[in-house]
Amino acid sequence: MTLRKGEKTTISIQEHMAIDVCPGPIKPIKQISDYFPRFPRGLPAAVGRSGTLRPAVSQPSVGPTETPREDDEDVDQLFGAYGTTPAPPPAKCPPAEEAVDPEGYESDDCTALGTLDFSLLYDQENNALHCTINKAKGLKPMDHNGLADPYVKLHLLPGASKANKLRTKTLRNTLNPTWNETLTYYGITDEDMIRKTLRISVCDEDKFRHNEFIGETRIPLKKLKPNQTKNFSICLEKQLPIDKTEDKSLEERGRILISLKYSSQKQGLLVGIIRCAHLAAMDANGYSDPYVKTYLKPDEDKKSKHKTAVKKKTLNPEFNEEFCYEIKHGDLAKKTLEVTVWDYDIGKSNDFIGGVVLGINAKGERLKHWFDCLKNKDKKIERWHTLTNELPGAVLSD
Repeated sequence: MTLRKGEKTTISIQEHMAIDVCPGPIKPIKQISDYFPRFPRGLPAAVGRSGTLRPAVSQPSVGPTETPREDDEDVDQLFGAYGTTPAPPPAKCPPAEEAVDPEGYESDDCTALGTLDFSLLYDQENNALHCTINKAKGLKPMDHNGLADPYVKLHLLPGASKANKLRTKTLRNTLNPTWNETLTYYGITDEDMIRKTLRISVCDEDKFRHNEFIGETRIPLKKLKPNQTKNFSICLEKQLPIDKTEDKSLEERGRILISLKYSSQKQGLLVGIIRCAHLAAMDANGYSDPYVKTYLKPDEDKKSKHKTAVKKKTLNPEFNEEFCYEIKHGDLAKKTLEVTVWDYDIGKSNDFIGGVVLGINAKGERLKHWFDCLKNKDKKIERWHTLTNELPGAVLSD
């Protein structure tokens, strides 16, 4: 190789390595750290699938105008060949959990608001949802003494109202209350278990001002299996917004247990008003004086009205009364049964609590109940139904 006068000698990286590598035993290249990033103390290098050492720390990303240096790759290959024994491939580990948002309730809120232990059981045979509130831990202090007076209240969504609110007793001056109290919703159907969500709120009771919200959690009832108790230990969340687009006409006002039977002997429809549960309170004392009216429409002669007795000062009345409508079985498909619940008042108009319509134009459980009655003569069929605050076609006065 001839050089012109003034021309500098240049060698390639391959020639440079060849100069440093002498015959005989293979030795590491001098100053190998020039070609590899220095690792933080205590952080080992990971070995790639090809057996070459890869830095465990993340490398700077290559910009669009930069290209990876070829000499790095060459040295990497040489270093792998110079007596470095590849480590066995690491054992497969389960995928790491997603990083928790530091602003989420699982970190800050769980520490600030506390946790709640409870269990849920859906008794399918008796149409009951049993909610056992066990205890809370580490609740947020709400009073000047650094403590709180906590209680738990339950709502069913959608359709939350005072009628479907249940609550525990209040425990004084504690951030770690133990209730061990079971609250039960009656009249819960399989349809409710699919579409309803249980909202559990922990609040602080104040005697001289409004009660204060501490935290809440929400459990979709479809997560529960019939007749199996499910235990929960959940961090309380900040208050979640209620869907304001929910139709107010569907506000729940309680539940009613109705029996239907077409009697071939009496040639008529037997309607049984058995009981109500979780009725809306219409009086100042927090109760109602409920009674039930039934109509079979269309009612041209205005003679289809039946009325139960009034039950005083209760939101869970038991009536156990039965009415008979004389009608041919073939005509029932054209009829609609309207059931309304009222609060009896002395000296003024009675208050409408809620109603339900059964018939061929109904939906869900109401349609199924009516259809099963028509299909099964002389068989009494009982079903729970939800009372709403509006009844299409009904006159809301007694």
